[in-house]
Amino acid sequence: MHMLKQILTNKYFYIGTFSLMIFGAALLYVADNFIMPSYTNFNEGVTVPDVTRISLEEAETMLTSYGLRFEVTDRRANSAYPADYVIDQSPGADNIVKPDRKVYLTVNTEVRPQVQVPDVVNLSPRNAEIQLQNYGLVVGSKSYESSRFKNILRQSIPAGTTVEKGTVIDLVLGDGFGNKIVTVPEIIGLRLPEAQLKLREAGFRVEEVQFRPTKDIVPNTVLD
Repeated sequence: MHMLKQILTNKYFYIGTFSLMIFGAALLYVADNFIMPSYTNFNEGVTVPDVTRISLEEAETMLTSYGLRFEVTDRRANSAYPADYVIDQSPGADNIVKPDRKVYLTVNTEVRPQVQVPDVVNLSPRNAEIQLQNYGLVVGSKSYESSRFKNILRQSIPAGTTVEKGTVIDLVLGDGFGNKIVTVPEIIGLRLPEAQLKLREAGFRVEEVQFRPTKDIVPNTVLD
């Protein structure tokens, strides 16, 4: 006990202890700021890009441009992503890594079910839409050709073709007139809704409406 008291009251004990603390702190600073960065090539680090929510092909191109490699380590089904889209990565985006580091990817395996395109030619537009929707297909653009029939004349993808659900099918419809000659009704001065109705009743379609600011005329009035 007497010896311990002598040590604790000796000023050189405190000087030595304080010196060791200073030396330890300095050593930690040097290791943290000079030795470790040099060892890990910190100054040559690459920031990992975010390659999720893009296709595997796009991810490969992006990672290669950053000087990184990749490996697909897992495949999972996720209906929120198209097939072969990256849904996860490790290391994550914005991490700093050494050049040529490998980034591990998880890729979606979700594949849409396939269906055969039904034959909707000669169906009415309404029935054609219902038929396509029942097969999980999407009705795309509609165009019209001169015909005395108002049914579907052509479809953009032939019947019997195997496609993924969600594929868009464009339709060509007959206008119901063929070579019939009709008189264009007088619509100048009418309000737009009234003019459109009058044209439809006469068998015409309004493809495009252009607006032109004009003083002293009620808005939405047909000028020409």
